[in-house]
Formats: sequence, C-alpha cells, structure tokens
Amino acid sequence: MAAKKKSVLAQRVNELEDAVTRLFTGEPPAPKPAARKSTKRRKAGRKAARTRKVKKAAKAVAKAAGAAKRSVKRRAKKAKRKARR
Repeated sequence: MAAKKKSVLAQRVNELEDAVTRLFTGEPPAPKPAARKSTKRRKAGRKAARTRKVKKAAKAVAKAAGAAKRSVKRRAKKAKRKARR
C-alpha cells in the first residue's frame, strides 16, 4: 500500500522544526527539497475529446447529406408538378 502523502502544511512544519534544530546544533542547512513534478494530463480525457470531435464531424457530414437528399427530393417533386401542367 502506498504511503499517505503529507499535507503541504505538515511538510512546512517539519522543515521549520528541522531548521530550528539545525540552528541550535550548528549543522549546515538542509539541502532544498526537489521540486514536484507537474502531473501529466490524463489520456482518457484526451481520448474522450477526440471521440467527441469525430462524432461531431460525422454528424456534420450526415446533416449535409440529409440536406442534399431533401433538396434533390424537392427538385424532383417540382419537376413532376411542372410535367403535369
């Protein structure tokens, strides 16, 4: 099981306690703690965004196809009416 992370406040308290102890014992100052690595973005979020983009594009294509189909149908109806006159 992974060790529980200390809160930032607890870390600072420990650092201060160490600093005070070092002042009175004459030890050299402690080395600076390593900077925390920034967390990487989760893959799932990026995947979901990509999926949404693809779906949106597919929807747009379907919409355009539907509009074309309707316009062809409308033209055919119009031609049929004109032919009857």
